[in-house]
Order: sequence, then structure tokens, then C-alpha cells
Amino acid sequence: MNDARKPLRIGILGAARIAPSAIIFPAQATGHLLVAVGARDKARASEFAKQYQIEKAYGSYQEVLDDPNVDVIYNALHNGGHGPWNIKALAAGKHVLSEKPSASNAAEAKEVAAAVSKSGKVFMEGFHYYYHPVFQRLLAIVKSGEIGEVIKVESSLLIPRPDESDLRLQFDLAGGSMMDVGCYALHSQRMISQAIADGEPTIVKAEANAADGKIDTKLYMQLKYPNGVACLAKGDFEAPVMEAPLTVTGSKGSVHLPNFVVSGWDPRVIVDLAGQKRVEHLPSISTYTYQLLAFADAVDLGKPIKTDAKDALLQAQLIDAAYIAAGLPLRPIFKH
Repeated sequence: MNDARKPLRIGILGAARIAPSAIIFPAQATGHLLVAVGARDKARASEFAKQYQIEKAYGSYQEVLDDPNVDVIYNALHNGGHGPWNIKALAAGKHVLSEKPSASNAAEAKEVAAAVSKSGKVFMEGFHYYYHPVFQRLLAIVKSGEIGEVIKVESSLLIPRPDESDLRLQFDLAGGSMMDVGCYALHSQRMISQAIADGEPTIVKAEANAADGKIDTKLYMQLKYPNGVACLAKGDFEAPVMEAPLTVTGSKGSVHLPNFVVSGWDPRVIVDLAGQKRVEHLPSISTYTYQLLAFADAVDLGKPIKTDAKDALLQAQLIDAAYIAAGLPLRPIFKH
């Protein structure tokens, strides 16, 4: 008989504002252990640990990696800190769940993928939306042929502008709207392209707003699937409120997700066939909880992960292509 599954023992890099919704609450909901948090400021780490019932607080990231009681690292650092610390965590023999994007550019994503191969550990890039039943249902409807032949796909993640001091607006930390939000619009297009066209989309053209010539506050992309389907993926920091709609239009109708990124907030799948609307209601459980369940299945049971290092490299290559098409520089690898 198999032993009972053991809880993951999680160490968090960064006392980050994304951590509660992305890892802390999901871990508490699924019985996994929050062993440690590391921040550059020990007092901040201690306060964070106390607030969220995390066992230990460290005044550095390295100490989290050195803790023998930690077997999974959740990397919540700024974008530039993803690649370098993903590589260090893998070298320390830890499984890694990285915030997206898991590298600053494709060259660095290649280094991360090599580190994953060498380590033999589980690696996941945190495109949490993919694991929610809402997105899986969209894929099933599209593949079933119910909406006919796919004609176009439109995906967006638009949010209000971050505060001027926000790390997401710093070029040397791999900032920009593409890296923070547009990557979701692009990733969902890749998943649909793989499902219906057996391959990756390509960038036809891209347009950006970047006042300083480097940091995009908006990047919109026209894409083409291998089967010729035309698509639009949009990300920006210029919206009055957060919006994340995704619509697949076919020859017989359409399927629409009001919020494909944080599906738990609005878990509807809206199918429109010749004016006949059907609304399917799926669980309002967090996308991050489904993501952690998939990650634990990979660690415990060896199940494959969709958003693995190979997928992260393909994603980074497409992000680089979008920046080039928009006439903007690739994000630099963080030198720390």
C-alpha cells in the first residue's frame, strides 16, 4: 500500500503582496506547510511570518534555500529576480513554483530549463489560470466543434497603472506591461493554438506605448496560429479597472470568459450559438489553489505539468518576439 501523501514544505522568497493569494491561502486550503519566508529585511520577514503563520523568517533568500526543512520554493520576487533565484533554488535541490514570467528573456529561460534538466526537480511557471476548470472548459468546448471552426481569438489583461515607484515599471528589473499582464493574454493564445492548431502562434505585428522607449505601459499583439487563425492579445497598465476577457469566435458561435485570469472571481463560461446563450457556472475556488494541487501532483505522483520549463522557454521566445516587433528592447537579465 502507498504511504499517505506528505504535505509540501514550502519556503517563500520575498514577503510579497502576491504571496497571500498565490501561495499562502492555497497552501492553507490544501494542507501544505508554510515553513519559511525570506526577505532582505529580517524585520519585514518576521512581521510577514507572524501575520500569515509561517514557521520561520529569514533575513535573506539564501537562508530559505539552505533550510533542510524546505523542499519547495515559491519565488515571488520582482521579475528580474525570477530567473537567477529559480536557478539557485534548483541547484539547492528544491522543487520550484515561480511567479511568471519565470525569466527576463529567452536566453535566461534557456538557462532555467537547463538547470531544471540537471536537477531533476519539478518546475512550474505560475500561469495559474490554466489549471482552473473555467479555462479547461473553454478548451473542451473549442475542441468539441460546438462553436464550429475557430475564426478569431481575443484575449486581454488590462489593469490600472501601478504607482510610479512600482518595480513593474523598472526596466532593469524586467518590468513592463507585457511582463506583468500581457504575458497572460499571450499564454492563453498559445494554449488555444496548441489545442486547435497543434503548434505555437507567431507575432504578425505589435504596437506599444513606451514613453521612455523601454518600459511598455501597453503592448498589443496581432498573432497568427499555424492554421491561419488571426488573433489579438492585449496587455496594458492604462485601464480604469482590471479587465481580463477572453473570447473565441467560431463559424457557429462563440465562447466567452468574463475573467479568464482570476476565474474564481467570475467563474462563468458563456456560450453563444446563433443568439442562443448558455451560461455555465464553474467553481469559484481560486485559480492558485488549482495550480498548487497540480504542482503537488507533479511532486508526489510524477504527473506532468503543462507550464513547465519547456513551456516557459516557448513563452519567453514569444515575449521577446513581441518586444522586437514593437521596436522595444528585450528585458535585461538582472545583475545583482
